[in-house]
Amino acid sequence: MTSLKLVGEKRARIMQELGISVTIIEYTRDAPRIIASASKISLSGKRVDNILAMGEDEVETWIRETYRRMHFSPWEHASYTFIIDGLSRVASHQLVRHRIASYTQLSHRYSEGFLRHMAIQASRPASINCPEKPRGNKKAAYECYSKVLEEVASLKDEDKVNVARVGYVPPPLKPERLSVWASHVIKATAEYYRMLSEGVRREDARYILPDSLRTRIVVTMNARELIQSFLPLRMCTKAQWEIRHIAWNLWRELMKIHPQLFKYAGPSCVFRENTQRPWPAPLEDYLEGKEAFTISRCPELVENKVIRKCLLTASL
Repeated sequence: MTSLKLVGEKRARIMQELGISVTIIEYTRDAPRIIASASKISLSGKRVDNILAMGEDEVETWIRETYRRMHFSPWEHASYTFIIDGLSRVASHQLVRHRIASYTQLSHRYSEGFLRHMAIQASRPASINCPEKPRGNKKAAYECYSKVLEEVASLKDEDKVNVARVGYVPPPLKPERLSVWASHVIKATAEYYRMLSEGVRREDARYILPDSLRTRIVVTMNARELIQSFLPLRMCTKAQWEIRHIAWNLWRELMKIHPQLFKYAGPSCVFRENTQRPWPAPLEDYLEGKEAFTISRCPELVENKVIRKCLLTASL
């Protein structure tokens, strides 16, 4: 039996293994009441002070009413700011293509911190002591980093992969292919430090670095952007695997603070279903089979009979 708890635990474990974290750092505290009140204000002639005094049951009713009417502009009054740390530039580039949010990303030229930690990790099996930070004679430090990475590239598969994943997000490849990936990113990083040791500027040397390089980004989205655009698109099986993990983990974090709002969220199949039926149903009910899909096919053209199977695949 799939449940929110099991999905959350599995997703958290995957994110930990990938070295990626999603942390909500600020949000509209009373978002459910604000959204419900804004929805009611648009349809009611009552005084505002009476509307804001609505009880919890009425808050729930008006949140559900936004689905029934497809009236999501009230959701724009709530916003969420979160940090995604350790994701690859492959995933971050997909993320910033959403022109629905505000972003502040770690500059590529300053991603060197991830790479330096990778070089320090490499110095242990290589038995070479490199400085933890390139102080004083920076070119000598860069040359040391390059040397240890070149040596690690020739070590056994497991050691190479463990070093590579410090600075890069590992793709879901078979062990033999993962070893090839690790050799490639380690050698590229070694050459990057070789270039720095020769006086090449970081903004020029970075051209040699692979896209799986880790980064971090601060994102602010309002609730409408989350519920109507980002989560439906990126929680879906059609989304690239890394950003799908991020989206499901973000949903799990949102559920901790505002389950009234985000229990109805989900991939595009769930969003479409919840806006077609008289009242929305929680994502957990679709996962557990308590609620059946009535739409003939999802927005990604998956036929009704296999939508739930597709949803379960997306959740794992």
